[in-house]
Amino acid sequence: MGEQKFQRDIPKEGGNSEKLRAAAGDAFFKASDMARDAGEKAKRAASDTASSLTDSVVGLLNEQIGSGAEAAGRLAKAMRLAADDLSKESPLLAGVVRTAAGNVDHYASRMENQTVDQLTKTASDYTRRQPALVFGMAALAGFFAFRTFKNAQSVSAPPIQPTDAHHGGFEQSHA
Repeated sequence: MGEQKFQRDIPKEGGNSEKLRAAAGDAFFKASDMARDAGEKAKRAASDTASSLTDSVVGLLNEQIGSGAEAAGRLAKAMRLAADDLSKESPLLAGVVRTAAGNVDHYASRMENQTVDQLTKTASDYTRRQPALVFGMAALAGFFAFRTFKNAQSVSAPPIQPTDAHHGGFEQSHA
């Protein structure tokens, strides 16, 4: 009878492996849940960081728009002063400068209270209404940028050592 009790107390091998398998499965699911939670937290943190960074950049751009509008207003004022000086010598040119100053002042006052979002929407609406004009302006700007870049590359530093062409031919014979 003692032997029977001994065999009953020994757990069967199949039961242990089921318990181990169940424990491993539970551990895997817990680790998986923890990894998923950590991933979600990282995603939220990244999203929050991106959102706050975007807000900071938009805030800076809005400030720059305000500063640009102020600078344009000062430019318009300087243009009017220049027009006043020109009016004695060339009234026609002074009128052109005053008109340009009025346009700059008008755009400055329109930009003064605009946000980046409002300016983006305005530009987008204008592009939808006048796509050919916008495309043409972009092509023209690209052409000028290309020419400027090409001209900057073609300008090179003078050679360090004198050559025949630059100094009248030092290597000529004196015979």
